[in-house]
Amino acid sequence: QVQLVESGGGLVQAGGSLRLSCAASGFTFSSYTMAWFRQAPGREREYVSGITWISGSTHYADFVKGRFTISRDNAKNTVYLQMNSLKPEDTAVYYCARRGSGWSLPGVLSDYIYWGQGTQVTVSS
Repeated sequence: QVQLVESGGGLVQAGGSLRLSCAASGFTFSSYTMAWFRQAPGREREYVSGITWISGSTHYADFVKGRFTISRDNAKNTVYLQMNSLKPEDTAVYYCARRGSGWSLPGVLSDYIYWGQGTQVTVSS
C-alpha cells in the first residue's frame, strides 16, 4: 500500500533552517507529482510547494518563495523540503502528499489522494 513518512521537523529559532524528508513506498515514486502542505492550529491546510515527475519542475506558494526549496531523489523514493529563514508564522504541521492522476502544479487539495502523518515544525521568535 502507499505510504508516505515525513521526518525532520522540530523546534528552531526564527531565521534558522530545517530540512524535511518524505520517504515514499508502495508505488512508482518517479511517476508522480509530489507536494508539501502545512496546517497551523485553527487554519485550513494550505499548499506550500510541489515538484512534478515529468521534468522535476517546481512550484512554490508566494509566502515561501526564496526561502524554501523542494527537491526529489527518485533513486531513494524521497522528496525533500529545505526550509531557510524560518519565521514564527511557518509554525505548522507539515504534510507530504502524492497526486492521484494528473501532474500539473499546484493543483487543488482534492487532487492529492495520499498523505503522510505529518511532522511538526515550530519556529520560536
